[in-house]
Amino acid sequence: MDKIEFSKKEKEIMIQKVKMYFREDLTQEIGNFDAEFLIDFFAEEIGGFLYNRGLYDAETLISEKVSEISDLLLQLEKPVLLGR
Repeated sequence: MDKIEFSKKEKEIMIQKVKMYFREDLTQEIGNFDAEFLIDFFAEEIGGFLYNRGLYDAETLISEKVSEISDLLLQLEKPVLLGR
């Protein structure tokens, strides 16, 4: 898998979220550099797990929708009389 990369805007939002978490939940201040370092660390070390979970969830959803479509198509089937 390729390295998970984020846009500058995404990174800025994540940095603010990490800083807020540290401030509000851990009552600690953390700077932009440390927050970005944590984001990069988690993206590299844990990102694959999260990415794969997203793929599995998407696959499940698509399978369910395909099954629904198959059921709907079968409902359109016309009755056929055999013999006279």
